[in-house]
Amino acid sequence: MLVVFYMLLGFRAGRCTDYVFFGTKTIGVGENVTLTCARPTSEYEATLYWIRIVSGSWPEFLGGTFTFDYDGVNTTPHITAKQEPGTFILEISKTKLSDTGLYYCIKVDQLDMEFLNATFLKIKGPEPAITDIIQMPQSGPLHLGNPVTLQCSVLSNPENNACPGNDSVFWFSTRSDNSHPNLIYADGNSDKCERSPEASSTQKCVYSFSKNVSSSDAGSYYCAVATCGHIIFGNGIKLDVKGLNMWDLQKANTVLFLLCAALATSLIVIAFLIYTIKKKTSSCWCDVVTGSGDQQSQQVR
Repeated sequence: MLVVFYMLLGFRAGRCTDYVFFGTKTIGVGENVTLTCARPTSEYEATLYWIRIVSGSWPEFLGGTFTFDYDGVNTTPHITAKQEPGTFILEISKTKLSDTGLYYCIKVDQLDMEFLNATFLKIKGPEPAITDIIQMPQSGPLHLGNPVTLQCSVLSNPENNACPGNDSVFWFSTRSDNSHPNLIYADGNSDKCERSPEASSTQKCVYSFSKNVSSSDAGSYYCAVATCGHIIFGNGIKLDVKGLNMWDLQKANTVLFLLCAALATSLIVIAFLIYTIKKKTSSCWCDVVTGSGDQQSQQVR
């Protein structure tokens, strides 16, 4: 299919902006939808194609036909492209969220390519039960190496939850240098879920993670919940990481110098004491030896 699309890209595009019809359609998941493209039966050498472009994916060839009457049908598991009187239609049965995208009907006549119409099809899934995401701001600046715990409170109405399964929670960070958001943590289990005393129908789930901050951790942190095909972001919190200033460095250097001086003084005192003790011990030993020698000399006489 990609080969066919690349071949189409090699053709010369004509009348792409003046006559192309652009429309939008919104339907629910599981419904059927039919997209229609006019088929000029008088242009015998032309061919028609349906192309789909979905965000994050390569363009997809869905089906093709001739402008004259033709019985051929292009069928995939839930998409059918076929002729009807004067038209070339695309039928999508039991639509999925992944069917959301741009659908183009293209006419190719030798080396000339013309976009006949374009339809943005939006598949609407069930609405999430989440009503709010609250992130409590950090109280005061943090110092390097301090532990910090980020919390995210997700408020929802479980009675209106049309999506089975657990929600997925992600933490994103943006640095102070306006860099792109980074995914830093993912969590699928809440630390605590309880009913709100103010409204019995509201459930509150708390998600959190902890870390020791470094100088590169300064910035904004966002909690995001993926549910029912939607991603809902919290209000975000900002972490201020306070590093050592010049005064702190001077004090640290002074303390380090005093400790080194005290250590050196202690070593000198210890060495002096060891020398004194050894000298006294040696002197006493000499006295004992001398006294013993005198007593032996007297006994010999």
